[in-house]
Amino acid sequence: MDDTVNIARTAAVVRSLAPDVVGLQEVDLGVERSGRINEPEEMGRLLGMRPAFGSFFDYQGGQYGMAILSRFPVVRSEAIRLPDGNEPRVALAVEIAHPTIGRLMIVNVHFDWVADDVFRYAQATRLTTFLDSLTIPFVLLGDFNDTPDSRTLALFKARAFEAKKPAGDHLTFSSTEPVKEIDFIFASPASRWSASTVRVITEPMASDHRPVTALLHYLAR
Repeated sequence: MDDTVNIARTAAVVRSLAPDVVGLQEVDLGVERSGRINEPEEMGRLLGMRPAFGSFFDYQGGQYGMAILSRFPVVRSEAIRLPDGNEPRVALAVEIAHPTIGRLMIVNVHFDWVADDVFRYAQATRLTTFLDSLTIPFVLLGDFNDTPDSRTLALFKARAFEAKKPAGDHLTFSSTEPVKEIDFIFASPASRWSASTVRVITEPMASDHRPVTALLHYLAR
């Protein structure tokens, strides 16, 4: 939030939360404005996690998109092209090998941001086609850029368990003056997941959003 690219500072915030999986939005890879840094690789190195990157588009000699970091082995990674909005968008799907769950798909999103939800809803609808095709459990997380009562969020609430935030501390944007809840974590199949802890982290420097964390539990058959 001070207009300074400082990967070590961002990594320190993530490290303090001790996550198994991280979804990152607005990530540069080899872009001039951020010093040509491979941000996913550098974050992975600093945190001892495995990185995966999905590109929205080429920018300033590199690529701009999103990333997933995993403490567990990454089996495969796929950037799912979504309908264009004000910018090209993808959803990043990364299959990991979890030691107790087995194959688990992590899906990171960053939908269109403008007030009119036409682009955003089209992107979410396209993503549901991919989610409905999965034969393994998934965790869906990221910046949905829409509120809990929206038709965009209704698509995912109908398909998955929502890791609900505390009623008194659920606002995620902005990080300095929180007024909206637009960042979420879901897991499917809904009947197999629960969450013992969901937190929204006060972090006014590292991001313009407040990070969301959830301790998820999977019920084996």
